[in-house]
Amino acid sequence: MNHARELYLASLHMATDGAAKSDPSLAWPGDLPATSLADYCGSLVQGGYLKPADLQRIFSAPGAECQVSSAGSPPIVTLTGKSALKVYKVKSGDPSTAIFSASSNYIYNTPLNADSVPFGDKGFVVIRKRGDAGVYGRNQATVSDWGNDAAAFQSKIGRLTDAGEGAVPSGDGSAVLAGPQ
Repeated sequence: MNHARELYLASLHMATDGAAKSDPSLAWPGDLPATSLADYCGSLVQGGYLKPADLQRIFSAPGAECQVSSAGSPPIVTLTGKSALKVYKVKSGDPSTAIFSASSNYIYNTPLNADSVPFGDKGFVVIRKRGDAGVYGRNQATVSDWGNDAAAFQSKIGRLTDAGEGAVPSGDGSAVLAGPQ
């Protein structure tokens, strides 16, 4: 959860700077043309919000080793291996309950899989656009685990950036930046 929070704070800082300076190259992941996690990380590195070594530590966990390198000027960031976190395409206009990041073992409104890395079906981490985070157990991964109460699920777990109020689709769909595999 601390790694997800560190990534969130750097992203919030970059998006806030972009809004203050009217600089569209400093924005939330969904407001940038980035389609991959590496592209988005490149924006964070180019802006000086995180270093490649920070990103390597942030995206690694037991069983999920992510290697981060950068080259050139401006730096182009490359990610290889397996990322422990995924980043959702949250935008400045999304509600505060939109999911910013989650551990890679979590797929929205889908039961956890014991073979998923990291953490298997033991639990998952979510951080929302409003900056709060939670650690949840295997019995909290789906809307049915919340008594089929979509509002409670979206309030606690969060909502996908392209899902409306009360809409709880299964799967991440195109809401996540493509990460290394």
